[in-house]
Amino acid sequence: MNNQLFSPYTIKDVTLKNRIVMSPMCMYSSENEDGKITNFHLVHYASRAAGQVGLVMLEATAITPEGRISHKDLGIWDNEHIDGLHQVVNMIHEHGAKAAIQIAHAGRKAVLDTDPIAPSAIPFDSSMKIPVQMSKEKIREAIIAFQNGATRAKKAGFDIIELHGAHGYLINEFLSPLTNHRTDEYGGSCENRYRFLREIIDAVKEVWTGPLFVRISAHDYHPEGLTVEDYVMFAQWMKEQGVNLIDCSSGAVVPAHIDVYPGYQVPYAKHIKEHASIATGTVGLITSGIQAEEILQQGSADLIFIGRELLRNPYFPRTAANELGFELAEPFQYSRAPGKLKNTNK
Repeated sequence: MNNQLFSPYTIKDVTLKNRIVMSPMCMYSSENEDGKITNFHLVHYASRAAGQVGLVMLEATAITPEGRISHKDLGIWDNEHIDGLHQVVNMIHEHGAKAAIQIAHAGRKAVLDTDPIAPSAIPFDSSMKIPVQMSKEKIREAIIAFQNGATRAKKAGFDIIELHGAHGYLINEFLSPLTNHRTDEYGGSCENRYRFLREIIDAVKEVWTGPLFVRISAHDYHPEGLTVEDYVMFAQWMKEQGVNLIDCSSGAVVPAHIDVYPGYQVPYAKHIKEHASIATGTVGLITSGIQAEEILQQGSADLIFIGRELLRNPYFPRTAANELGFELAEPFQYSRAPGKLKNTNK
């Protein structure tokens, strides 16, 4: 049986050397509240590229200062952010990996001094601020901010852009009926709740011709919320607009109990892949090469997004390769410590 985890994968004009993706994870490590890259980010992302991850995706990067989750989020709202991001991209590329960035707006989940904004004036929970309902002017400003973020990502040299439409942040808030109670053209029907994302995708594609991903929360875990069936429809619309891959996560739009177990989100990626006929990525408690390979062999997803396991082990691809009996090409500087011990007594 051919190994799929370490086989190349091409999306538009970008070829990944393997199917392992570093999932975007917030590091809350920008200094001086300026959203700029720090030495931590350089080491953090470059080490995963040196560890032979195929695609390194930077954390949720805010398109506006008020779109940050915290004061320490990375930003892409100003041209002054480009140089630092470009430096990260170059370091990732030096190790043969491709570089992606997730651009985002926190919406009502922003924990800042300013009042958060959202499609409707509904707080996440009793401990959070009541957000200001966005006017149509504010909606348009957010769409343009996503477009400007994509322009800056292009200038920084990223290979792939992902729109953060999951985990209860702004795009997700427009999509879900739990958080969008609007009565204008941005609320009510599925088509109207999708309009914000539709207009963001159209705006981004005016300035970006590379691969475009969208991360979704494929289930709200609430009886009145969205399910994977709703996201099949959304994914079909995204495909028609030119989105290349749906990154399937779940939850976090409202407080909810989630039963988590290894691979618990894989069925969402499989269902959307099969019913929307679009490439998918899967994430969530994937911790071994054997598990990742099984997901690919079963046709459940096209890319494997690894989060916490890459925090524990920046060289997860080596561990996975050993499990699968694959000889992984690694930096020559590490050649004295091969992945598997060799018999040196011959």
